[in-house]
Amino acid sequence: MPFVLLLGGARSGKSALALEMARRAVSPVTFVATAESRDAEMAGRIARHRAERPAGWTTVEEPVDLLGAVTAGPAGAFLVVDCLTLWAANLAGSGRSGADIVGAARDVAGALADRPAGAAVVSNEVGLGIVPANALARGFRDTMGSVNAAFAARAERAALLVAGRVHELRPAAAFLEEIGWPARPPGAS
Repeated sequence: MPFVLLLGGARSGKSALALEMARRAVSPVTFVATAESRDAEMAGRIARHRAERPAGWTTVEEPVDLLGAVTAGPAGAFLVVDCLTLWAANLAGSGRSGADIVGAARDVAGALADRPAGAAVVSNEVGLGIVPANALARGFRDTMGSVNAAFAARAERAALLVAGRVHELRPAAAFLEEIGWPARPPGAS
């Protein structure tokens, strides 16, 4: 099973696709949830999401130590991580810098790439809208772009979901090769 990154906006279908991938997995499933119940509305969301998951799956609720949750997961289990955006927000809320969050993302992505049973990782693409009006929001948008890129670099497959439709994402190098873009001359920077 591959390690797949699923990106998209709110209600785009990325979590539903991750759940469907897990339902079709031939191995046991471990679901790693990063959300924290900080208000009644979020508590309701978490309860609805729990109810969507089969009883036979293992659920690990880990809002901060995602690397620990991934490495502690059984080697033979297919992992679903939902979602990177809440995980990064939790880290930022605990005082971690954008650079620290991106470094942690690289570590987690590397651990997921080494898992033989595969994984589906869900994240929001937050950089497609207007430029945020304040520095904090712009910094988070930039951090999430780098977090998503770190996961895409290690994932075997990556997809962007829009309105429930899947658009597979290819590495830039493959795209350049496909369109026949000239190679960089030796010694050029």
